[in-house]
Amino acid sequence: QVQLVESGGGLVSAGGSLRLSCAGSGRSFSSYSMGWFRQAPGKEREFVAAINWGSGYTYVADSVKGRFTISRDNAKNTVYLQMHDLKPEDTAVYYCAAALGKARPETEADFGSWGQGTQVTVST
Repeated sequence: QVQLVESGGGLVSAGGSLRLSCAGSGRSFSSYSMGWFRQAPGKEREFVAAINWGSGYTYVADSVKGRFTISRDNAKNTVYLQMHDLKPEDTAVYYCAAALGKARPETEADFGSWGQGTQVTVST
């Protein structure tokens, strides 16, 4: 298990940008595939994006494709979510998660470690 702490959330106007960061602690951060999820009040937690532990292969949900980019800096034990053209429907708590031994995790069950989340609010 790795401890994860998200940061970078806040209030932004529609069309704006935010960059979320997730700092991990623990050994072998580069061995974990990393992902981002989000959850709005009254809704299920949904997958946003993930990045493979080794190849750096990334994949994102259709709802954010073309707007969000996930990246990682293993030297800093950090994964990022760069968000552009934010929309009100992007408003949610965003969670960072880590999956060990999975090349392409996508479901909540695939991830064994979770951060506490950071709030993103997009105003109209």
